[in-house]
Amino acid sequence: MSLKDQITEDMKTAMRAKDSERLGTIRLLLAALKQKEVDERVVLDDVAVVAIVDKLIKQRKDSIAAFEQAARQDLADKEKAEMAVLLAYLPERMSAEEVTAAVQAIVAKLGEEMGKKVGPGDMGKVMGAVKAQLAGKADMGLVSAAVKAALAG
Repeated sequence: MSLKDQITEDMKTAMRAKDSERLGTIRLLLAALKQKEVDERVVLDDVAVVAIVDKLIKQRKDSIAAFEQAARQDLADKEKAEMAVLLAYLPERMSAEEVTAAVQAIVAKLGEEMGKKVGPGDMGKVMGAVKAQLAGKADMGLVSAAVKAALAG
């Protein structure tokens, strides 16, 4: 069963259970998926679905920070609840150590292919290669920090 099918099934389950908060979040996610499919005229695979879920979680994190700064704990709690529902659709994330090891391996491989030491000027090439391998498996904020550290050292 694809991730998109699983989300649809979860929506039906939430409807039957009359779980309005969970249902609203799942409908929001399905609307984002449908929007992407319509805009780009594609059928989303699991990797694309994970990318959209990741984007929605990042939006929730930003909103939580803004609401807490504005002392609106009620709205921050609502965003946290939505984020908890969305987190269920992400695959298990890599740890910081695993991300660092993977980034260092990719940097070494790129250095061999290019025949020179990879430096800060090659950040775009490295991020492209890393993103292709780690998209959906790791927090891209962690990945970016690991790439900067690997290129600086």
